[in-house]
Amino acid sequence: MEGRDNNGFIGDNSPSIAGQFRWNTPTPSNGVTSGVALTDVELAGGKTVHRITPPEDTARSGTTTSIPAQTGAERDQWGKGVEFLMSCIAMSVGLGNVWRFPFVALENGGGAFVIPYIIVLLLVGKPVYYMEMIIGQFSSRGSVKVYDMAPIMRGVGYGQLFSVTTLITYYSSLMALIARYMIDSFMNPLPWARCHEEWLPNCVDSESKAVRSETGLSNGSSTGPSVASSSELYFTKVVLKELDGIDDGIGLPDLRLTLFLVLSWSLVFLTLIKGVKSSGKASYFLALFPYVVMTVLLIRACTLPGAVDGIVYFLKPQWDKIYDPKVWYAAVTQCFFSLSICFGNIIMYSSYNKFRHNVYRDATIVTSIDTFTSLLAGCTIFGILGHLAHVTGKTDVGNVVKSDAGLAFISYPEAIAKFEVLPQAFSVLFFLMLFVLGIGSNVAMTSCVMTVIKDQFPRVRNWQAATIIAVCGVLLGSIYVTPGGQYVLKLVDYYGASSIALVLAIAELIAIGWVYGVDRLCKDTEFMLGHRPNLYWRLCWRWITPLLMFVILIYNLITLEPLMYKQYVYPTIAYQIGWCIFAFGLLQLPIWAAYAVYKQSGKSLNEKIKNAFKPTPAWGPLDPATHYEYKKFIDEH
Repeated sequence: MEGRDNNGFIGDNSPSIAGQFRWNTPTPSNGVTSGVALTDVELAGGKTVHRITPPEDTARSGTTTSIPAQTGAERDQWGKGVEFLMSCIAMSVGLGNVWRFPFVALENGGGAFVIPYIIVLLLVGKPVYYMEMIIGQFSSRGSVKVYDMAPIMRGVGYGQLFSVTTLITYYSSLMALIARYMIDSFMNPLPWARCHEEWLPNCVDSESKAVRSETGLSNGSSTGPSVASSSELYFTKVVLKELDGIDDGIGLPDLRLTLFLVLSWSLVFLTLIKGVKSSGKASYFLALFPYVVMTVLLIRACTLPGAVDGIVYFLKPQWDKIYDPKVWYAAVTQCFFSLSICFGNIIMYSSYNKFRHNVYRDATIVTSIDTFTSLLAGCTIFGILGHLAHVTGKTDVGNVVKSDAGLAFISYPEAIAKFEVLPQAFSVLFFLMLFVLGIGSNVAMTSCVMTVIKDQFPRVRNWQAATIIAVCGVLLGSIYVTPGGQYVLKLVDYYGASSIALVLAIAELIAIGWVYGVDRLCKDTEFMLGHRPNLYWRLCWRWITPLLMFVILIYNLITLEPLMYKQYVYPTIAYQIGWCIFAFGLLQLPIWAAYAVYKQSGKSLNEKIKNAFKPTPAWGPLDPATHYEYKKFIDEH
């Protein structure tokens, strides 16, 4: 995979892609070529050489073509093609696969959920993933500058940038919590295994194997005081020091969590200090290490009494739920957020590829591995929960743990606390795996913001952009490690990420599939990869995927409920701030559309609007010689 593997250039010893376009004639033995024989990349042995002047035949004929001017530093590229693949795996395989997928599947029909999920993967996940890889690699532009293909839709890129930025602000706070639990896991006994004296009598030891009454859970009952497990009270009272509400403020940041927050951002900064050149090297560890831990946990889980019952419970289909629209909605949202599609990250990563890289193969591998990982994690987690049901004497695995936001920090630690043999080892491995998965996803989101900065300001160094983002990340992230931080996290996630993500996703699909056009996208793919996308891809890009996403958006609006956190109703000003965040994200669409129309050349407003829907003159491959060949190809087709 090193160097120019599978790039399909003349002189490449690796297998070329079938049907690869070659605009050059065979090179004679004297090295003299006719016409546009070799691109500048080929002549330089893989290194991009900027040629600003048009080729001789263009100058002779008097025709002109727009060749993109190269300004500032040369754009980074992955050291090896496999680094791109590993980075995509590290990005897409994240926390959602391990702690969210198993319980989404459980709540929506167990094994029957897998069927809608795979269908959605084929109709939404895989087509969008492939489309974003194509457009990113073809243009060598980040998630904002890529809308040179349709300037009037540039607001989609800025909206996604805003959404990713809000995600970044709180994602590292989750990493801080995971790091805190990972360090605490070295203690013997585990600090959340037993109740503190001040929590009694409304507390039950998490290490206790006694069957607890359902009326005594933390939800409480109408006839008596609520009883909580020691793992839940440890999370809320010791780790978070959580307030009962935020009417009087959110408090000051917790010192230990702040230090772990700084640690998390320091690791992200060091990974990105040299851009994709350093993050590409780190991707091997970030992508592969979690699978080592997951395999160890799965093997150990399968040897525990009752584990098989848990795995069967997870995979056993509940066929009646396959007709429930909620199941399909859950499948779309899980696929959407698990693969990280329509957030700009995939476009950004693929923009650092060599022009002829086989993204079709990589898109297939990543989407398949993502699904496999979700199933593997489900078997691992439910093997552990099956054992937990066995030792507590429960027959229903589904009632062993909570499936809410505290899943990773309450339910899993409680299950691990009941292990008789080496619970510390299990706990350390589990939280180390979560930490590495989180770092991989955070690196991708931070890279997305860095790429936008460097696209706009080419002279900014990678370490400078990484430093600015890391410092801002620590300052903003400190909000989420306060006693009221989880309230803010829920608010920002709901209004700043989840709510606007579907709208921006539909806008992106319209921008690429309709404004830019599926036909033009297919021509670009044919020029770049040497084959035209088949009917399946064209139908998905133009009709099926946008319509499915639109239906999901309508369903989401119909079933919309007021935001609450643990039955707590936010103050009015909190909802107002939330709607302002939501509006700011969506307003990027009309604001940048109006700006694009204003900047267009044209004698009338109607002409300016029409031009804003057309690609800019510089749109196309970034390399000047390849850009010239592309313009020639488009003119001939």
